[in-house]
Amino acid sequence: MILLNPNEISFPDPALLDSESGIMAIGGDLSADRLAFAYQIGLFPWFNPDEEILWWCPDPRFVLFPQELKVSKSMRKILRDKIFTFTENTCFRKVLEECKNIYRKDQDGTWLSDELIDSVVELHHRGIAKSIEVWQNDALVGGLYGIQIGKVFCGESMFSKVSNASKAGFINFIQSHLDEIELIDCQIHSEHLESLGAKMITKKEYLNILKNNSNYES
Repeated sequence: MILLNPNEISFPDPALLDSESGIMAIGGDLSADRLAFAYQIGLFPWFNPDEEILWWCPDPRFVLFPQELKVSKSMRKILRDKIFTFTENTCFRKVLEECKNIYRKDQDGTWLSDELIDSVVELHHRGIAKSIEVWQNDALVGGLYGIQIGKVFCGESMFSKVSNASKAGFINFIQSHLDEIELIDCQIHSEHLESLGAKMITKKEYLNILKNNSNYES
Protein backbone atom coordinates (compact mmCIF):
# COMPACT_ATOMS: atom_id res chain seq x y z
CA MET A 1 0.00 0.00 0.00
CA ILE A 2 1.45 3.35 -1.09
CA LEU A 3 1.01 6.67 0.70
CA LEU A 4 0.02 9.29 -1.87
CA ASN A 5 1.36 12.81 -2.16
CA PRO A 6 -1.67 15.17 -2.03
CA ASN A 7 0.18 17.66 -4.24
CA GLU A 8 0.85 15.21 -7.06
CA ILE A 9 -1.71 13.26 -9.07
CA SER A 10 -0.11 9.84 -9.31
CA PHE A 11 -0.85 6.26 -8.30
CA PRO A 12 1.05 2.99 -8.16
CA ASP A 13 0.41 0.80 -11.19
CA PRO A 14 -2.17 -1.74 -9.93
CA ALA A 15 -0.88 -4.30 -12.44
CA LEU A 16 2.48 -4.32 -10.66
CA LEU A 17 1.29 -4.12 -7.06
CA ASP A 18 -0.09 -7.12 -5.19
CA SER A 19 -2.34 -6.59 -2.20
CA GLU A 20 -4.33 -9.29 -0.46
CA SER A 21 -6.86 -6.73 0.74
CA GLY A 22 -7.13 -4.98 -2.64
CA ILE A 23 -5.99 -1.64 -1.22
CA MET A 24 -3.41 -0.06 -3.54
CA ALA A 25 -2.91 3.37 -1.98
CA ILE A 26 -3.95 5.66 0.85
CA GLY A 27 -4.40 9.42 1.02
CA GLY A 28 -4.30 11.98 -1.74
CA ASP A 29 -7.46 13.94 -2.43
CA LEU A 30 -10.80 13.61 -4.18
CA SER A 31 -10.29 16.12 -6.95
CA ALA A 32 -11.98 15.48 -10.27
CA ASP A 33 -8.61 15.14 -12.00
CA ARG A 34 -7.41 12.50 -9.52
CA LEU A 35 -10.68 10.59 -9.75
CA ALA A 36 -10.59 10.55 -13.55
CA PHE A 37 -7.01 9.26 -13.54
CA ALA A 38 -7.82 6.62 -10.90
CA TYR A 39 -10.70 5.11 -12.87
CA GLN A 40 -8.64 5.08 -16.07
CA ILE A 41 -6.06 2.80 -14.45
CA GLY A 42 -8.50 0.60 -12.54
CA LEU A 43 -8.68 2.19 -9.07
CA PHE A 44 -11.68 3.45 -7.15
CA PRO A 45 -12.06 5.22 -3.77
CA TRP A 46 -13.87 3.47 -0.93
CA PHE A 47 -13.49 4.47 2.69
CA ASN A 48 -15.36 5.19 5.90
CA PRO A 49 -16.42 8.72 6.86
CA ASP A 50 -13.74 10.75 8.64
CA GLU A 51 -10.99 8.28 7.70
CA GLU A 52 -8.16 8.42 5.19
CA ILE A 53 -9.09 7.91 1.54
CA LEU A 54 -8.42 4.32 0.42
CA TRP A 55 -7.88 3.44 -3.26
CA TRP A 56 -8.82 -0.10 -4.30
CA CYS A 57 -8.17 -2.55 -7.10
CA PRO A 58 -9.42 -5.91 -5.79
CA ASP A 59 -8.29 -9.25 -7.15
CA PRO A 60 -10.50 -10.89 -8.23
CA ARG A 61 -12.79 -8.17 -9.59
CA PHE A 62 -16.58 -8.47 -9.58
CA VAL A 63 -17.98 -7.64 -13.04
CA LEU A 64 -20.94 -8.23 -15.31
CA PHE A 65 -20.72 -8.85 -19.04
CA PRO A 66 -23.92 -7.38 -20.57
CA GLN A 67 -24.55 -10.46 -22.71
CA GLU A 68 -24.65 -12.56 -19.52
CA LEU A 69 -27.32 -10.44 -17.81
CA LYS A 70 -29.94 -12.60 -16.07
CA VAL A 71 -33.46 -11.20 -15.83
CA SER A 72 -35.94 -13.11 -13.70
CA LYS A 73 -39.49 -13.80 -14.81
CA SER A 74 -40.82 -11.37 -12.20
CA MET A 75 -38.49 -8.60 -13.38
CA ARG A 76 -39.41 -9.22 -17.01
CA LYS A 77 -43.05 -8.71 -16.04
CA ILE A 78 -42.24 -5.47 -14.17
CA LEU A 79 -40.42 -4.12 -17.22
CA ARG A 80 -43.11 -5.34 -19.61
CA ASP A 81 -45.88 -3.75 -17.52
CA LYS A 82 -43.97 -0.42 -17.54
CA ILE A 83 -44.32 0.08 -13.81
CA PHE A 84 -41.32 2.41 -14.02
CA THR A 85 -40.02 4.90 -16.57
CA PHE A 86 -36.34 5.62 -17.06
CA THR A 87 -34.18 8.60 -17.94
CA GLU A 88 -30.46 9.34 -18.06
CA ASN A 89 -28.61 12.39 -16.77
CA THR A 90 -31.72 14.45 -16.01
CA CYS A 91 -30.91 15.10 -12.32
CA PHE A 92 -27.38 13.86 -11.77
CA ARG A 93 -26.62 15.56 -8.43
CA LYS A 94 -29.99 14.50 -7.03
CA VAL A 95 -29.19 10.85 -7.74
CA LEU A 96 -25.87 11.16 -5.89
CA GLU A 97 -27.56 12.84 -2.94
CA GLU A 98 -30.17 10.09 -2.77
CA CYS A 99 -27.40 7.46 -2.89
CA LYS A 100 -25.71 9.29 -0.04
CA ASN A 101 -28.79 9.60 2.16
CA ILE A 102 -30.57 6.29 1.59
CA TYR A 103 -30.59 3.97 4.59
CA ARG A 104 -28.38 0.89 4.15
CA LYS A 105 -28.55 -2.00 6.58
CA ASP A 106 -25.38 -2.55 8.65
CA GLN A 107 -23.82 0.72 7.45
CA ASP A 108 -23.32 3.71 9.73
CA GLY A 109 -22.41 6.14 6.98
CA THR A 110 -21.37 6.59 3.39
CA TRP A 111 -18.19 7.40 1.48
CA LEU A 112 -20.23 9.90 -0.58
CA SER A 113 -19.05 13.08 1.08
CA ASP A 114 -19.99 16.53 -0.20
CA GLU A 115 -16.44 16.87 -1.57
CA LEU A 116 -16.72 13.63 -3.51
CA ILE A 117 -20.16 14.55 -4.86
CA ASP A 118 -18.82 17.90 -6.11
CA SER A 119 -15.94 16.16 -7.90
CA VAL A 120 -18.16 13.50 -9.47
CA VAL A 121 -20.54 16.23 -10.66
CA GLU A 122 -17.51 17.82 -12.34
CA LEU A 123 -16.80 14.49 -14.05
CA HIS A 124 -20.42 14.49 -15.18
CA HIS A 125 -19.90 17.92 -16.74
CA ARG A 126 -16.88 16.46 -18.56
CA GLY A 127 -19.04 13.65 -19.93
CA ILE A 128 -17.34 10.92 -17.88
CA ALA A 129 -19.97 10.25 -15.21
CA LYS A 130 -23.63 9.47 -15.86
CA SER A 131 -26.79 8.78 -13.91
CA ILE A 132 -29.82 6.62 -14.56
CA GLU A 133 -33.09 7.75 -13.01
CA VAL A 134 -36.11 5.57 -12.23
CA TRP A 135 -39.52 7.23 -12.01
CA GLN A 136 -42.96 6.19 -10.82
CA ASN A 137 -45.91 8.57 -11.10
CA ASP A 138 -43.48 11.45 -11.76
CA ALA A 139 -41.58 10.73 -8.53
CA LEU A 140 -37.90 9.76 -8.44
CA VAL A 141 -37.99 6.34 -6.77
CA GLY A 142 -34.61 4.89 -7.71
CA GLY A 143 -31.42 5.40 -9.61
CA LEU A 144 -27.76 4.69 -10.00
CA TYR A 145 -24.62 6.42 -11.21
CA GLY A 146 -21.21 5.45 -12.47
CA ILE A 147 -18.08 6.43 -14.34
CA GLN A 148 -17.69 5.45 -18.00
CA ILE A 149 -14.27 4.66 -19.45
CA GLY A 150 -14.78 3.82 -23.11
CA LYS A 151 -17.05 0.77 -23.10
CA VAL A 152 -16.43 0.01 -19.42
CA PHE A 153 -19.07 1.35 -17.04
CA CYS A 154 -17.90 1.50 -13.42
CA GLY A 155 -21.04 1.28 -11.32
CA GLU A 156 -20.63 3.28 -8.13
CA SER A 157 -23.86 3.37 -6.15
CA MET A 158 -27.61 2.94 -6.44
CA PHE A 159 -30.70 3.64 -4.39
CA SER A 160 -34.31 2.46 -4.24
CA LYS A 161 -37.26 4.02 -2.49
CA VAL A 162 -39.67 1.34 -3.70
CA SER A 163 -39.11 -2.35 -4.30
CA ASN A 164 -37.18 -3.29 -7.48
CA ALA A 165 -36.63 0.32 -8.62
CA SER A 166 -32.84 0.31 -8.81
CA LYS A 167 -32.77 -3.25 -10.18
CA ALA A 168 -35.17 -2.24 -12.95
CA GLY A 169 -33.03 0.81 -13.73
CA PHE A 170 -29.88 -1.28 -13.86
CA ILE A 171 -31.44 -3.85 -16.18
CA ASN A 172 -32.96 -1.20 -18.44
CA PHE A 173 -29.62 0.62 -18.66
CA ILE A 174 -27.77 -2.52 -19.74
CA GLN A 175 -30.43 -3.60 -22.23
CA SER A 176 -30.52 -0.10 -23.74
CA HIS A 177 -26.75 0.04 -24.23
CA LEU A 178 -25.75 -3.45 -25.32
CA ASP A 179 -23.76 -2.10 -28.29
CA GLU A 180 -22.05 0.60 -26.21
CA ILE A 181 -20.94 -1.29 -23.09
CA GLU A 182 -18.47 -4.17 -23.01
CA LEU A 183 -18.28 -4.56 -19.25
CA ILE A 184 -20.00 -3.38 -16.06
CA ASP A 185 -17.50 -3.02 -13.21
CA CYS A 186 -19.39 -3.99 -10.05
CA GLN A 187 -16.16 -3.81 -8.01
CA ILE A 188 -17.12 -5.74 -4.86
CA HIS A 189 -19.19 -8.92 -4.63
CA SER A 190 -22.87 -8.70 -3.74
CA GLU A 191 -25.52 -11.41 -3.87
CA HIS A 192 -27.91 -8.91 -5.48
CA LEU A 193 -25.64 -8.37 -8.50
CA GLU A 194 -24.60 -12.01 -8.64
CA SER A 195 -28.26 -12.91 -9.13
CA LEU A 196 -28.20 -10.65 -12.22
CA GLY A 197 -25.22 -12.48 -13.72
CA ALA A 198 -22.19 -10.73 -12.25
CA LYS A 199 -19.11 -12.88 -11.62
CA MET A 200 -15.47 -12.70 -10.60
CA ILE A 201 -12.61 -12.25 -13.05
CA THR A 202 -8.93 -11.75 -12.27
CA LYS A 203 -7.51 -8.30 -11.78
CA LYS A 204 -5.28 -8.92 -14.80
CA GLU A 205 -8.29 -9.67 -17.01
CA TYR A 206 -10.08 -6.58 -15.81
CA LEU A 207 -7.08 -4.28 -16.32
CA ASN A 208 -6.54 -5.63 -19.83
CA ILE A 209 -10.15 -4.85 -20.78
CA LEU A 210 -9.88 -1.42 -19.17
CA LYS A 211 -6.60 -0.64 -20.94
CA ASN A 212 -8.28 -1.23 -24.30
CA ASN A 213 -10.91 1.33 -23.35
CA SER A 214 -8.74 3.99 -21.75
CA ASN A 215 -6.69 6.86 -23.13
CA TYR A 216 -4.16 6.25 -20.38
CA GLU A 217 -0.74 5.11 -21.52
CA SER A 218 1.32 3.34 -18.87
